Amino acid sequence: MRGSATEARLSKWKLFGIAVAAFAVAVSLINASWMAPTPKGKLIVVAHRGVAQQFSREGLGRQDCTATRIRKPEHHYLENTVEGIRQAFFLRANMVELDVQQTKDGQMVAFHDATLECRTNGKGRVGDHLLADIKKLDAGYGYTADGGRTFPFRGRIGAIPTVAEVLQAVPGQQLIFHFKNRDPADADALAAAFQRAGVPIDEKMAFYGPGEVLARMRSHAPKSWMWDLGQTKICAAGYLKFGWTGYVPESCRGSTIGLPLNYQWAVWGWPNRFLARMAGIDTRVIMMGDLQNMNAPVGLERPEQLGEVPRSFRGYLWVEDIYNVGRALQR
Repeated sequence: MRGSATEARLSKWKLFGIAVAAFAVAVSLINASWMAPTPKGKLIVVAHRGVAQQFSREGLGRQDCTATRIRKPEHHYLENTVEGIRQAFFLRANMVELDVQQTKDGQMVAFHDATLECRTNGKGRVGDHLLADIKKLDAGYGYTADGGRTFPFRGRIGAIPTVAEVLQAVPGQQLIFHFKNRDPADADALAAAFQRAGVPIDEKMAFYGPGEVLARMRSHAPKSWMWDLGQTKICAAGYLKFGWTGYVPESCRGSTIGLPLNYQWAVWGWPNRFLARMAGIDTRVIMMGDLQNMNAPVGLERPEQLGEVPRSFRGYLWVEDIYNVGRALQR
């Protein structure tokens, strides 16, 4: 009797092992990248803020001034400037991202911060100043690589550009506009900037930021790419939970999903099967740099990171340092 009971238990464990193995094989086949078609399309390189000065992120807080943390300059360009954006396109960028802020008189300028103290010789919020006053400021005033002993960009950059000036400076190029604030009126002001520049808002243009601002922007640009950052998080969480079954959550449909380089291993069907699934539901995929300490990922900062991008990847490649990474792409 004891022998029969032992054999029965072994038989159950054997069946359990077979079931587990069969399940693992099924999941592997469902998500097999090598069985998926080669992705179509092309790699789209996005230069974050154009050609910019790189800075140390060690111990960086959300409110810290990055202009006082720049590394020793390799070039004379700054982020969100006309020359920096032009140079990014020269360095193989297909798109350039820029930050936008609204002035007191409803003009949109290309500028990262809500306040002026960090980067310029001005004070207070951008939204509390008229454009005429903003234009008097030195856009390179606050940048230093040596703790304030020298300021290599003072008097060399000029004024903060308006969005209309950027549009006129790079006609026909693809731009992605980052709404930094949650005020839907920013969408109206940005649409007015396009009109002022005589540039249509077409499929070449893209917009991202808070959902409430994008909802207003859709009324001005119904055919443009709208990247809702909140929806991206919902999509990513849902896919990581259910993607092993081959199911793609409805929250991902027509959305945008970001993927840090160091989390490729966590994506079901990566790369080809995953890209095919996203293409099938009209969802854009953005590869970014490493996600560290659960902070927001940044773009690619070093040329050697290009070796971590699958050769078959067809999507958006978010680049932080287009000056060095872009030159490596040209080789």
